[in-house]
Amino acid sequence: MSIWWSLHLRREAASVPLARRLLIGTMETAGVDPDISFDLSVALSEACANAVEHGGNDGNGGPVEAYRVTAYLDGERCRIEVADTGPGFPAAPPDGPQGVARQAHPEAESGRGLRLIRELADHVHIGGAPGYAGAVVSFDKILKWRENAPLVAV
Repeated sequence: MSIWWSLHLRREAASVPLARRLLIGTMETAGVDPDISFDLSVALSEACANAVEHGGNDGNGGPVEAYRVTAYLDGERCRIEVADTGPGFPAAPPDGPQGVARQAHPEAESGRGLRLIRELADHVHIGGAPGYAGAVVSFDKILKWRENAPLVAV
C-alpha cells in the first residue's frame, strides 16, 4: 500500500490544523494505529507552525504566500516533508551534523517545535534541499497498524 499527497498551503495559522486533519484522516482511513497518527500529527503541526512563522519572503521584501507539505505512507513507514522559502537554518560546521538549528530550553514558551519533532519521529532531517532556497524539515516514523486495518502494507 502506498499513499501520498502534497499540499501548497497559505502561510496562515488556519493552514496548520487543515494539514493536521488531512494527515489524521488519511492515517485513520488506512488503519494506522492512533498513537502513531497522533505523534505524527503533532510533529506535522510543529513543522507547519514553523513554516507559517518563518516561511520567508519573495526576494523583494514581500511575504511568500505559501509553503508545501508532502506526506508519504509507503509500506511500513510514513515520511512527511514541510518546505518553505524562509532564511533556512544556519550552516553546519564542517565536522558537525547537518541541519543544525538552535536548541530552545525545554521550558521555553517558543522554539521547542524542532525538539518535539525529534522526539516524536524515528528519523529527522532539518536543513535545505539541493537547489532549493529555504528550510526543509522532513521526518519519518515506522507505522503500526490497527487490527483488521483496511489498507495495511503487505
